[in-house]
Amino acid sequence: METFQQFDQPIGPEKSTGAIISHAFDIYKGVFLYAVGALLISLVISFLIQPLSGFNSSEFVEEIQTSPETLSTTMWSIPGFKAYYGLSGLVSLLMTPLYVGVIYVANKYNLKEPMSFSDMFIGFKQNFLNIIIYALISSIVIGISFTLCVIPAFFVVPFFMLGYPILLFENASFSEALSKSFTIAKDNYGTFLGASALGILISFAGVFLCGIGIVFTALFLMVVMYSTYCAFCGRPRPLAINK
Repeated sequence: METFQQFDQPIGPEKSTGAIISHAFDIYKGVFLYAVGALLISLVISFLIQPLSGFNSSEFVEEIQTSPETLSTTMWSIPGFKAYYGLSGLVSLLMTPLYVGVIYVANKYNLKEPMSFSDMFIGFKQNFLNIIIYALISSIVIGISFTLCVIPAFFVVPFFMLGYPILLFENASFSEALSKSFTIAKDNYGTFLGASALGILISFAGVFLCGIGIVFTALFLMVVMYSTYCAFCGRPRPLAINK
C-alpha cells in the first residue's frame, strides 16, 4: 500500500498570486509533456466513444458552419448528440485521476525525483473514489456558476483550488478536502482568486495558438493548484512506499 510521509515545514512560493504563478510556470516547464500526454489520452478515449453513441462530429461541425445562429436550439436534435454528451461527461469524470497525476508529477519534479509516465496513474491507486466524488461535486457547482453569465465561475473556482492536492497528498476524504480547501481559500481569498483566474486564462490561452495549442496549456491549472498548495500547506515529502 502506498502512503505519504509527514510534511516538511512550509516550503514553496510566497503566499502571493505572482509568486504562485511564477512557481507554477517553473514547474510546468518540466512536466508539460506529461500534461500533454494525459490530455491526449482523454481526447482519444472521447473520440473512440463516438461510435457507441451514434454521434458524428463531422456532421456537428457542418451544422455549426451552415447555421451557427440556430445551433443552440438544434444541436440536441442531432443524432447521437445526447448520448455522446452523457458518455463524454462520464469519461471526463473518470479521467480526473489522470489529471491529478499531473500534480503528483509536479511534486516529483519539484523534489528533483526521477519521473515516469506511469506516475500519471497514481490517482487511480491513491484515493480514487474520493477524487471522483470531489470531481463530481466541484464540476456541478462550477458548471452551475458558469451558466450564470460565466463570470460568477471565476469567483467560485478559488474555493476548490486545494481539493485535489489535499486528496492526493493527505489521502483525505472528499468532505475533508472540500472543507479544508474552502476554509483556507476563504481566509486568503484575494490571492486564491488571482491565482485561479490567471491559471484559467493561461490554461485556455492555447486556443489562440491555432486552437490545437490548448493541448499544451489546458492542464496548467493543475500545476497552479499544486503551487498554491505548496504556498499555503507546505511542500509534501516524497511518497513512501511500503513493500
